[in-house]
Amino acid sequence: MRAAEENFDSGPVTIPAPASAALETEPTTATSAARGGSPAAFLDARSLIGCRHRLRLDAANPGMLAEVREDPGVQQRREAATAYRTKVRDELVGAAPDDWVVIDPALRAGARADATMAAMRAGASRIWGGLLPQEPDTGRRGGAEFLLRDADRGGYIPIIVVNHKVTDPRRPDPADFHPLTSDLFRWEPRRDKHVKLRPQPRDQQRLAHLYRMLQRHGLASPALVGGAIGLAFDRILVHDLTGVLADYDLRYADRIAVVRGELPTQPSKVPECRQCPWWVRGPDPAQRPAGPEEVAERDHAGPSGAQQAGTAEPGCEGALAAMRDVSLVAPGSRAEVLRVHGVQTIDELAAWVGEEPDDWQHGPFTETVVTARAWIAGAPLVRRFDTVSVRRADVEIDVDLESYQEDGAYLWGTLLDDVYRPFVTWDPLPTDDEGRSFGEFWTWLMAQRAQAHAAGKTFAAYCYSRTAEDKWLYESARRFAGRPGIPTHEEVRAFVDSPEWVDMFQAVTDQFICPNGKGLKKIAPVAGFGWRDPEAGGEASMGWYRRAVGYDADSDMSQRTRLLEYNEDDVRATQVLREWMTTRAVVEVPSLKDFAR
Repeated sequence: MRAAEENFDSGPVTIPAPASAALETEPTTATSAARGGSPAAFLDARSLIGCRHRLRLDAANPGMLAEVREDPGVQQRREAATAYRTKVRDELVGAAPDDWVVIDPALRAGARADATMAAMRAGASRIWGGLLPQEPDTGRRGGAEFLLRDADRGGYIPIIVVNHKVTDPRRPDPADFHPLTSDLFRWEPRRDKHVKLRPQPRDQQRLAHLYRMLQRHGLASPALVGGAIGLAFDRILVHDLTGVLADYDLRYADRIAVVRGELPTQPSKVPECRQCPWWVRGPDPAQRPAGPEEVAERDHAGPSGAQQAGTAEPGCEGALAAMRDVSLVAPGSRAEVLRVHGVQTIDELAAWVGEEPDDWQHGPFTETVVTARAWIAGAPLVRRFDTVSVRRADVEIDVDLESYQEDGAYLWGTLLDDVYRPFVTWDPLPTDDEGRSFGEFWTWLMAQRAQAHAAGKTFAAYCYSRTAEDKWLYESARRFAGRPGIPTHEEVRAFVDSPEWVDMFQAVTDQFICPNGKGLKKIAPVAGFGWRDPEAGGEASMGWYRRAVGYDADSDMSQRTRLLEYNEDDVRATQVLREWMTTRAVVEVPSLKDFAR
């Protein structure tokens, strides 16, 4: 099971790097003296997207963050991004080394910034690893993987290298809008009919951030553009920053004020909470740098006051539960809409009467109200209809895959007649052996389907949240085309578009309201299923996989067993859920009518 399926909203999660905004002590300058000599607050572009409250907690409690172990999944994504940027650097610089100035990453930050500024003032055509000077007055800090000299207009164009996709292949070719792209080795922006834009607001915000930093020194290209090299490493996506800068300026002003403690924040449940250390852990006032007023208050209170000040505060989860905050049942932008209409708590939402808000765009509002009432009643699910149904078949196969980053899918697990069959490669991804294991999986699956049809039996294959399965079915068919057992794109499409490919996540979404979330780890326990491994989860499996294939040390055979058991439990969970939905669910789960008023 993939990690993205276990978030609060059952959608993709964007996790900013922890502690990307911090209070850093600078040497005494006119600027810091003007602010009373307090530490200067700095903010990099990573913190422009994500939770404002986390930003404030990170900045106000730097000592506590040092004690928190970084989530393994986040750490692995960071390591993968670093490795990818190294690969891009080696290929770009290696193609024309005389055209490049490479800033030594081993230098201290100040020396790197000095070297970057010297290279730009000397007119270097291409700079790799540039770091721009920190700005104590504005709080900006940051750097770009690639700074490109604008030969026509002067100044520099920031180009970032990111470990995610920035475009997708276009099918069909004609379209009303074609993004601007350039060749990797020659700056020649032109409309590209072969790809479509994949929206990435974080990339645009980072480029705007870098543009403002270059502009401060008179080194920004008048072209008002930036570039992004994505995971495909086949082109530079060119972003027009004209319409981005105004939004960036407003967003930056808000975020730097939050870091400086000039604007209040409050917790609110968002997808990011799933991997945030502050969700379950509150700040400890004893470890927080005290301001002059706090010092005076503690001195006046004496020892008992100091002891009370050291009592840890609840994490965001505890704080929101104590407030019965509405975001617990209506997370993200839904809570923002409700607060505009005066709904702050779950109880206020449960008591709603009258017409729905005119700006509500998040599905049936009556179901949101029922979600609040179900939360109060402690009901994990609510039926939408009088009956519950799932497509059943004579031959039923449960399917779940395990992938690692964007490197590939190393395991396709199946369950048929209570027998678990894994199709796996333990060669570290990326590997050609992945094509072998995928080909064997597809051949076996289609053989079971053909045998069922030949015997006059119905057939169905089940997964939970088909997005990842569909993605890797298509990707594997494309990457290993022509090899034994590998289907064509059309064969994959014919299967996934057929009624024989059943998404249990969609069946749950269509028939239940889920106050606590719709991830398999949330829903299957309601049906009576439990995982053998208490740490089972998509993020944890990333670390297990690294150890299983020996990325960092010798291969750990116990981690291979752990992954196989985790995958087997996932397919068995899907089976248990399906059988429960078609037997006991209608009796055990209350309906919408039970919460009507």
